[in-house]
Amino acid sequence: MKLSHFGALLVAAASLLPVTAWAADIEAGKAKSAVCAACHGADGNSNNPIWPSLAGQHASYIYKQLTDYKAGRRVNASMAGMVAILNDDDMKNLAAYYESLESKPVDFNADLIEKGENIYRGGITETGVAACMACHAPNGKGNGPAGWPSLVNQHPEYIVAQLQAFRAEMRANDSGRMMRNSAKRMLDDEMEAVAAYLAGIR
Repeated sequence: MKLSHFGALLVAAASLLPVTAWAADIEAGKAKSAVCAACHGADGNSNNPIWPSLAGQHASYIYKQLTDYKAGRRVNASMAGMVAILNDDDMKNLAAYYESLESKPVDFNADLIEKGENIYRGGITETGVAACMACHAPNGKGNGPAGWPSLVNQHPEYIVAQLQAFRAEMRANDSGRMMRNSAKRMLDDEMEAVAAYLAGIR
């Protein structure tokens, strides 16, 4: 193989690597996370279900959300203030730090698990909702290189709130409108069931 071809392959492979491969500094991210702990928990596991847990989340996803907040593609007054003081390295370091942490189980409604599993794995045929696991994986851990988030051990209340925001177009930073198109076809009770199932995956 010619050296130039080998180099091209390396460049192509590098483009598929997650944020943690971008020379991110986990210790620097840990230091920078002190201000984040009030909402997201000292160990990345939020104690308040209205705020997401970040522990174990793909660095690529966290980095995208931070850059989206900074660019105004995702709107939240609290987060806008937080990202205003972060540079690109800060965001990569934070993303790598949170990915390195372990997520912890959260409370969920066990009565909704069966319905939620049916939707997550099979979609909703009547309204054309695709199976969630097509992007978020059968185990709920998403796909880091593709930028699709892990939803395991995420607060059900937070997942429902985000689905409702996508449905109302209050959140619009999803690629190709994938989440908005799905959420528009879902009822609240269907969202709650999926969210409970994801919280219950072990």
